[in-house]
Amino acid sequence: MLQKKICLLGAFGVGKTSLVRRFVDTIFSDAYLTTVGVKIDKKTLAIGGEQMALILWDIAGEDAVSAVRVSYLRGAAGYLLVIDGTRPETLDTAVSIQARVDAEIGSVPFVALLNKADLEEDWTLAPERIASLEAAGWHFRRTSAKTGVGVEETFQELAARLAS
Repeated sequence: MLQKKICLLGAFGVGKTSLVRRFVDTIFSDAYLTTVGVKIDKKTLAIGGEQMALILWDIAGEDAVSAVRVSYLRGAAGYLLVIDGTRPETLDTAVSIQARVDAEIGSVPFVALLNKADLEEDWTLAPERIASLEAAGWHFRRTSAKTGVGVEETFQELAARLAS
């Protein structure tokens, strides 16, 4: 069985832990729990007739004071970069994280998640900024940990990219 380490990265409060809980346990809670350091979960998927165990590293959020520890990234086969659609500054944080990850562990597959799709009417992200990042090679998916929209498909997509 293949095992792949996947890191969830992003600013504080973007929904990384909620996305993991929705994917692994199919549950959502409105209670906000701050991740301290890293929380590791595992889920096995069938990809192309093979079993793949995803080892999910839910890494504490970052802000101007606290940056992701590079040691947590070592061995990652890919990552999910989570952005809160209602907070445009989390896109700036994501751009910064992506540049650091690329510099530290090289170019590994990632998907940028525009999370909180259930609140899309409250989104304040500039569409031209998303378009310019897409033109630079970023792949975006809309997700909602609350409703489950796009969550399973996103993990399946990243796992399939890692298997090929």
